[in-house]
Amino acid sequence: MQKAAFLDRDGVINVDHGYVHTKEDFEWIPGVKEAARMLHEAGYLLIVVTNQSGIARGMFTEKEFLELDSYMREEFAKAGAPVARTYYCPHHPQGTVPKYSITCNCRKPAPGLFLKACAEFDIDPDQSIMFGDSPRDLTAARLASISQRVLLGKDGEIQPSACPDSTQTAKCLFNAVCGLAIF
Repeated sequence: MQKAAFLDRDGVINVDHGYVHTKEDFEWIPGVKEAARMLHEAGYLLIVVTNQSGIARGMFTEKEFLELDSYMREEFAKAGAPVARTYYCPHHPQGTVPKYSITCNCRKPAPGLFLKACAEFDIDPDQSIMFGDSPRDLTAARLASISQRVLLGKDGEIQPSACPDSTQTAKCLFNAVCGLAIF
């Protein structure tokens, strides 16, 4: 079994400008690529887990999401931080695109994205960690038995508030990784 670092996308990797779906709107949070590289070098498989309700809401297509995801993953790879896979939920019960307007087990706080990643990559949840910027990220990780859960400040700016599902808090991914005893 292997260990993984699960990363939420909007608010953790990039500034959450609301339904980000183009390279032009994708603003990297400072230090995120370096932090991801450090995690990779420490032996963590990098997995992105993200809700993308903009697809269900008709704000952008799944194809547009995948194009942006490809760009993001290429940039991580160039920085020495290859992302093994991005797991995403395109659903929302109040969506306007019928195909995606459902209740599912993959939309965080449900654990489906984590469970699928753990099964497909033989990930040991006891050795893994989740970095998220909302309680729902950490709840989903807890429900999937991910042992370490770090609540980050939104967009690397705001210090997080207490969250019962977090094992620690930090301002941003870079600060969190530098503060972990994983190296």
